[in-house]
Amino acid sequence: MKFKSLYSRIALTFAVLILLFGGLCGSLDFIAAKHHQQEIVQRLSADLAGHIAKHWPLVKFSALDKQAVEELFHMLMVVNPSIEVYLLDSNGVVKAFKSKHDAPAERLQLQKVNVQPLQAFLAGQALPLLGDNPRKAGEAGIFSATDLREDGKLVGYLYIILTGDEYRRLAADVWQGQVFQSVMWTGIGTLLLTLLVGLGLFAVITRRLNALTCTVAAFEKMDFVGGLHVCPKISGNDDEIGRLTGTFTRMAERISSQMQHIKRQDGQRREMVANVSHDLRTPLTSMQGYLETLLRKADTLSADEQQRYLAVAVRQSRRISHLANELFELAKLECEEITPNYEQFFIQELIQDVVQKYELAAAEKHVTLTAALRQDIPMVYADIAMIERVLGNLLDNALRYTPEQGQITLELLPYGLQQVTVRVTDTGAGIAEEYLAGLFERHSPLRQGVGKSHGGGGLGLLISKRILELHGSSIEALSKVGEGARFVFYLPTQVAV
Repeated sequence: MKFKSLYSRIALTFAVLILLFGGLCGSLDFIAAKHHQQEIVQRLSADLAGHIAKHWPLVKFSALDKQAVEELFHMLMVVNPSIEVYLLDSNGVVKAFKSKHDAPAERLQLQKVNVQPLQAFLAGQALPLLGDNPRKAGEAGIFSATDLREDGKLVGYLYIILTGDEYRRLAADVWQGQVFQSVMWTGIGTLLLTLLVGLGLFAVITRRLNALTCTVAAFEKMDFVGGLHVCPKISGNDDEIGRLTGTFTRMAERISSQMQHIKRQDGQRREMVANVSHDLRTPLTSMQGYLETLLRKADTLSADEQQRYLAVAVRQSRRISHLANELFELAKLECEEITPNYEQFFIQELIQDVVQKYELAAAEKHVTLTAALRQDIPMVYADIAMIERVLGNLLDNALRYTPEQGQITLELLPYGLQQVTVRVTDTGAGIAEEYLAGLFERHSPLRQGVGKSHGGGGLGLLISKRILELHGSSIEALSKVGEGARFVFYLPTQVAV
């Protein structure tokens, strides 16, 4: 049987502890009862040897009176057969002994008794005191003793073992007696009852934890979507399990939200790959067609036609290269492989440089490109190269969709005390209001071909949004069809604390 559940392990541990505790308590009780019984018996019989020696003279002419000893032994075996009587000399050597069963001397396993316990007994030390049992070597027993003297000279000892063979036999029979059996079964019943009650209490305590485990397992089977459906009885109490349930619930909500976000991103990524494949297919097909025409009809085409075909192929290859660079840049931004290199700089100077870069392209399309810059704008704190990329993307879009004689304006305005507003406004065809919300997402309507007046594209805006998110900022588009478009973003003017 494998104890894998928490309850089974707790139950096994508790059962083992109960059995060990019961066995330990039983052993201690038995030892304590045994010592208590020995102390009582020894206290009751402490004066036995002294009383006998006082009223029964055993010493005659500085030696043991054998006849008196025999009479004493006979009398004691009739009066109290459970004791064993020994006569010892001053060194503890056994000179005579008597028990209920007359036995030859060779039955004695010890011929000499250690007299130190006897001397301690006679000195009045605390009971119980154990002395050697001559018939059981290595087994000590309680005793009564007195010294035998004549004219003040120590002749020997009267040594009485109070728990002889007969006593031990009767004590062994007590184990099977009704009283002991009742006590034993009462103790076993108490241990079993304690065990059952403890297991029941542990079952009640771990039931909520087991229910929480099942709930989390069900959440896993649902592929971590949908959240935890926790029973109120599990989370109702403000104990450890209740707090753990609350933590699991919040964690499950976050995991579920992240899983849904990941799935949504994966779907958008697949959609973008499909759109990019379509965007790449068109210029690739065009370039391939012109190059194949040049290859097949090189001898029949004039020099001007060959140059025109080559110009179209080069233009399409540049378009493919630009799209590939945008995809690579977007991938690095989304994988957070790029971090902004913050520095303080004047945004007015950066805008003037960008305007100068795009003046020729604007002039070729007969579009007016102006910058309305206020000199009281403070320095901004950002990555100058990334912000230049954002401005370039916005101007590329504006030039692409602004007709001839149109106008593109870059403006700087203060926004509160710690930000600067940057606005790029064009007089193009504008964007329908229903397309503005998803303009900076993967499924941008500009990439799906909606709003033909605003054409395809959309990766530049997505890249701009990711760059500004890395700066803790955002970008928004304001537009109406026929009234042009305005893109607005914000930059901080000081280091974020």
